[in-house]
Amino acid sequence: MKSCKKQNAFRFAGTVLAAGLFCLLFSPLNCFAETLAEYRAGIQSAAKYTAELRDYVDDVLTDGGKDAAYERETIARIRQSLPAAEKVEGDGFSVETGNQWLEAKLKSFEEETGDWTKRRQFLTEIGERLTALEKKIGELETPALANRSKDEDKRTLAEILRRAEYQKPEQQQDSWFERVQKSIRDWFNQKFPQPDVPQGAEKGLQSLSFGLQVLVYALVLGFIAFLIYRFAPFLAGRFRRREKEDKGERVILGEKLAADEDAQTLFDEAEALARRGNLRAAIRKGYIALLCELSDRKIIGLAQHKTNRDYLRDVRKKDALYRDMNGLTTSFERHWYGFETADEGDWQKFKEDYQKAVREAD
Repeated sequence: MKSCKKQNAFRFAGTVLAAGLFCLLFSPLNCFAETLAEYRAGIQSAAKYTAELRDYVDDVLTDGGKDAAYERETIARIRQSLPAAEKVEGDGFSVETGNQWLEAKLKSFEEETGDWTKRRQFLTEIGERLTALEKKIGELETPALANRSKDEDKRTLAEILRRAEYQKPEQQQDSWFERVQKSIRDWFNQKFPQPDVPQGAEKGLQSLSFGLQVLVYALVLGFIAFLIYRFAPFLAGRFRRREKEDKGERVILGEKLAADEDAQTLFDEAEALARRGNLRAAIRKGYIALLCELSDRKIIGLAQHKTNRDYLRDVRKKDALYRDMNGLTTSFERHWYGFETADEGDWQKFKEDYQKAVREAD
């Protein structure tokens, strides 16, 4: 009887062990969800290894010494610390996190092998996003936020991880000039195919066919040269206008601006959002208006890969402007990237600091 019970116990233990191994090996998100504290620890670990990798890039920029093995090992530790997909559970909620933005940035870092300054920019952006995300996760764990709605916490966290700046950028398409070039090449292949001369034809016929082909090509090229000479001024003007239009289309913190949008238009949109009660979006729109204003005044240069901290560093030599913009940047991070709710007082303070920063930019 005891032997039978012992065998049953061994069978039960084996079943539990097999189920555990199956979960560990074959479950895409693992059988056990992480807590907020564990998720924050993973973010901190990824940020630590990112900082170490950035120090390594600084050494390469200074001394030129490279260590490919160390680079691969550190990147692997970052990926291990913060997987692309995790399940995080808190007090009364559960959410599937999406960290694909981190994988996209790491791939960009790995693929960029020549420009080490650009590689450092990728790591700086990763570090700043991890720091902002870790800070807000930490605030979510504090007792001061215990009275928040659990559904709101879940929705806000999921919203942050779904934003465009955390997603992999779309693959760049062919330019207008490349598409025109391909169309012209296909047209030539269709209109002027290679002559099909029978193999048994006489050499004189083959030579005549080749001569006619050369003559046709020469006439076509001469006609194209005449068209270029005749219409070059008109085409040059069109290209210059197109260049100005393209230059007017800007991307600031992931938001595309139309060519006719300026800082005042953006700030008017921010005030309209504030009147409708969407103060969080108003602060974000107002911050983008500030960056647009500074760009129009040639104080900063806009770039799609730049973060808000990159733009803040661009004005560090202007003490008064840097002081005002630092407060606006902090407000933007707290209300847009974080969980803090904006009220009317926050918006009024933002407007006052915005006007001061614009005056300091004169």
